[in-house]
Amino acid sequence: MAGAAHCSLQAKRLLLDPKFEGYKLSLEPLACYQLGLDAAVAEVKLRDDQYTLDHMRAFGMYNYLHLDSWYQDNVYYVDQFGRVMNLSVTLDSALQKPREVFRLPTDLTAYDDRLCASIHFSSSTWVTLSDGTGRLYLIKSGKRGNSASEKWEIVFNEELGSPFIIAHSVCFVKSNVHSVAVLLLRVEKDELDTKGSGFHITLEWLTIGEISKEGDHRYEIFKRRVLQGKSVPHYAAIEPSGDGLMIVSYKPFKFMHDEEDKVEENDDAKTTTEKKDPLYYWQQTDDDVTITVHIPQDITKDDIKVCFSPDHICVTLKDQPPLMEGKLYSSVDHESCTWIIREDKSLEISLIKKNEGSRWPELILGDTRGEFIMDPSQCSEIAESLMHLTSEVMNPNPEKENPPCNAQELEECDAFLEDSASLCRFDGDTLKVTHVIHLGSNQYLFSVVVDPREMPCFCLRHDVDALLWQPHSDQPENMWEHVATFNALGYVQASKQDKKFMACAPDYSYAALCECLRRIFIYRQPTPLSTVLYNRKEGRQVGQVAKQLVTTLEANDPILGFQATSERLFVLTTKTLFLIKVNSGN
Repeated sequence: MAGAAHCSLQAKRLLLDPKFEGYKLSLEPLACYQLGLDAAVAEVKLRDDQYTLDHMRAFGMYNYLHLDSWYQDNVYYVDQFGRVMNLSVTLDSALQKPREVFRLPTDLTAYDDRLCASIHFSSSTWVTLSDGTGRLYLIKSGKRGNSASEKWEIVFNEELGSPFIIAHSVCFVKSNVHSVAVLLLRVEKDELDTKGSGFHITLEWLTIGEISKEGDHRYEIFKRRVLQGKSVPHYAAIEPSGDGLMIVSYKPFKFMHDEEDKVEENDDAKTTTEKKDPLYYWQQTDDDVTITVHIPQDITKDDIKVCFSPDHICVTLKDQPPLMEGKLYSSVDHESCTWIIREDKSLEISLIKKNEGSRWPELILGDTRGEFIMDPSQCSEIAESLMHLTSEVMNPNPEKENPPCNAQELEECDAFLEDSASLCRFDGDTLKVTHVIHLGSNQYLFSVVVDPREMPCFCLRHDVDALLWQPHSDQPENMWEHVATFNALGYVQASKQDKKFMACAPDYSYAALCECLRRIFIYRQPTPLSTVLYNRKEGRQVGQVAKQLVTTLEANDPILGFQATSERLFVLTTKTLFLIKVNSGN
């Protein structure tokens, strides 16, 4: 990531509420409607050879319900017959059955190694669709959502290798050519990875463009670029202009270049990883430090100059730049320090410590060119001093006042392992990282499309809150804007052990999460009260309150899909589609 601008996320103080008092559980009933499905959802369970955490994240936790953000309250799913089914809601009390809008030409049951079918809505009239077998469809849909002009027509259909799911897609016009950029996600076997999981993640970035030849209009692949990493990205999206890519991931991604670039990369790697011989070796006792430096054969005593001061050393040979120079870790008795040339043509320097008994972790501050050699007696002495910290027996001498740490008592929020996650912006032309943000403890929570013409927003945990960020690829000075805050949601979601999906309304009015089975939790933003409410402890009037609502679905099947709109939640199980009315329409 050399050359990349290291950035930070700037939260807007006006969107933070340091006096937030928590959510009040509301028993207010929510209207819940359910629609039985004609055919079960085309769920694809993980195979025995898909056993890693990355397989679970990419495919096992896949959201089978797809929200069309270009049209209000419009959702899609694929059933076991390969039919793309749509539900468009205008009135909850007059729900229509899901209707078929497209049928995949492939017989999905004939493929043993397929993944789940995936859909992404690139624009208001274009759709990208994968059948899970490795085939990509580019579809011109016309206006969608119960519209008379809706007709899904395949304009591009190609086998692209091993199975994948569609992570993201966008439509744009460049040089008067209509193009669609698609991001394909694969988890592939890595024969070279003997120490890790044995798999790597690839993101293939395709650009498909329209070609006109003698009046014949067709779409072909213009560009194929591949990124590779070692963890499934939390977030991966192409910029609306098709010029760049943003990825949030635990482990970094790199573009896989052609063979010539690979050779150069390998050469660079060799030069950086080849271990150089140390410039000097040093040992220490409680009283002194001994340094040994190998010198050329033609160097004599008169060519060597060693200068000592209370906290500094400088060694030069002939008229060359200093061989060793810098501030010592601790003070020395510089008048007692000496040096000699040994028979093996090495320079031996003796430093007398001013503070006897102290151990030096380094010789010259910041100098990594030397190697410390520890005396065997010192090794055993250190090992003995550390013996009380280790044992073959779990807690051999328990003290009632100081019980051992029990990992089972830790909350999930204490065990956030992915503290090295980063957000990277890649340039589509140079294939280099241009911006990077190290997220540290800002745990990724979910993504949501607020404006379909912009990139999806992503939600990160900041302390106890959850902050929503909108990427602006066309604004280098404000590339990530803090647009909303869900108070205490970062803390609240950490306590939900069985959570499967999280979402929020595009108008930020509420956030929601669902468990694997039945239960849905809804967290409304603080709203003004219609009646007077007092805080008894502080004796003051409360102006607004944030509500938590809980609803339980009448279903025994696991939840497979979860989407939120400004008015309602859509929840998909194997055989049923539920609608939960959260907000009333204007």
